Amino acid sequence: MVKETTIFTPSLCQESLLQLFLLFEAKTLAKKGFQVIATCLTERGATDLKAAGSKRLQTLLLNVTDVNNVRLVAESVKKEVGEKGLWGLINNSGIMGPSAPTDWLNIEHFREPIEVNLIGLINVTLNMLPLVKKAKGRIVNISSVGGCIAICSGGYCPSKFGVEAFSDSLRLDMKAFGVSVSCIEPGLFKTPLSDKINVWERKQAIWNELPSDIRKQYGDDYLAKDAEQKEKLVKRLQNTDLFLVVKCMEHALMSRNPQIRYSAGWDAKLFWMPLSYMPAALQDYVLMKNKVKLADPTSE
Repeated sequence: MVKETTIFTPSLCQESLLQLFLLFEAKTLAKKGFQVIATCLTERGATDLKAAGSKRLQTLLLNVTDVNNVRLVAESVKKEVGEKGLWGLINNSGIMGPSAPTDWLNIEHFREPIEVNLIGLINVTLNMLPLVKKAKGRIVNISSVGGCIAICSGGYCPSKFGVEAFSDSLRLDMKAFGVSVSCIEPGLFKTPLSDKINVWERKQAIWNELPSDIRKQYGDDYLAKDAEQKEKLVKRLQNTDLFLVVKCMEHALMSRNPQIRYSAGWDAKLFWMPLSYMPAALQDYVLMKNKVKLADPTSE
């Protein structure tokens, strides 16, 4: 492994979303001897990373939903890596978006996570692909167990299912160029992405705008019961060790034979992934056990 080869790590750091992942990731790779270019959405995120990083860590500002910004950042990376190309591209951007029953949502609620998690990831990859091909390097896309089984409603899971499909097609297309493509599927981890207060507040705001007939169908106590149910599920399944994900990134970037897919977290390995292979009827039964019974679904 060439120690000086550059690793590029796009990530959204607004409101600290996934910043813990990026901090661990960037610091760990820098310690391994890689030159790391870590991207952030905000100046604050970039400043925090610079303060926490090593001399091998550089930061750039990147909004993955801004086409022109992505192009300019790609040009900057090209100047930095030169003829050796880019060894590793880690697509780590991600937001949860509103998570609520489908009949509560409008198209903008779905658009937000899809634009960041899927369209942004694809656009960054397309712009960096010539550099990765030149280095015969690695592409690592951070998906989720939500890309294998619909663990929640809203745009998050559709965006992650899309990441899975894009990773598969990209992997086949890049084989002839010596580029490997891996997909990491973390389970439930304690990060700002899944902050229960933020999730509840967004759901409450959507509830407040719902027509009376839908609120009657779900019942006035639906939100409280749903929050209680979700908290029980998280307590049973949530992981706290983010290095489980980082280890998958390291293996995908540095091993002689990177895996096509990595499951990170005990819940991913022992619960979500096995469930994703089960018949749909069994999946529905298990997932419905964690849903709140509606007050009057026949009400009009």
